[in-house]
Amino acid sequence: MSRQKLLRFEALKTVPNVLEEVDPVCKELKGNWQSTFFKNDHPITLELGCGRGEYTIGLAKVFPQRNFIGIDVKGDRLWIGSQQAITENLQNVAFLRALVQNVNDVFSNGEVDAIWITFPDPRPKGRDIKRRLTSPRFLDSYKQLLKPGGMIHFKTDNMPLFKYTLEVLAERTDIKDLESTTNLYQSVFMDEHHGIKTNFEQKFYDLGENIKYMKFRFDS
Repeated sequence: MSRQKLLRFEALKTVPNVLEEVDPVCKELKGNWQSTFFKNDHPITLELGCGRGEYTIGLAKVFPQRNFIGIDVKGDRLWIGSQQAITENLQNVAFLRALVQNVNDVFSNGEVDAIWITFPDPRPKGRDIKRRLTSPRFLDSYKQLLKPGGMIHFKTDNMPLFKYTLEVLAERTDIKDLESTTNLYQSVFMDEHHGIKTNFEQKFYDLGENIKYMKFRFDS
């Protein structure tokens, strides 16, 4: 590990807008993120696998009356997002260093209003299918987290992952309001993204790759 990464990991321990799932305070925050951490009653949006938190930061600027939490396991990337949020005085932003499969240990059922899954690892190997963030076990987890009617947004450059996700959703009986496109920036959904691009998105977009997008809810 580089010296820079080591320094960032150490710095995360003192950054006020970053928590780790192993922190004892996270158990106290479960079910109380609004009142205890954000000190308001604004709805919560999660960005899963957030990297540098481009969507967490971008959406927080567009929607100051919502709370946004970026979740990723890579602390050096979270450090970048946390510093930007501090620099721009975004009080409605937090970052959580955690494994996505552990989010139900940190949030109560129905505590989350929306979820963004932005350019996750496609996990192309067969043995890794269950680790895809849109696999059935993860979807079951998100269903518990979301309030009734809560929306999931999913973006990827990877067509096999996109097709896999559509197939998984088609096999379920609890999906509603599913809409999708294989070319986001030539679709009716473009304005819903407020011009926000992740680092990976910009990279693939510049290479001429179409960005795939879908959104859906669970039928409660």
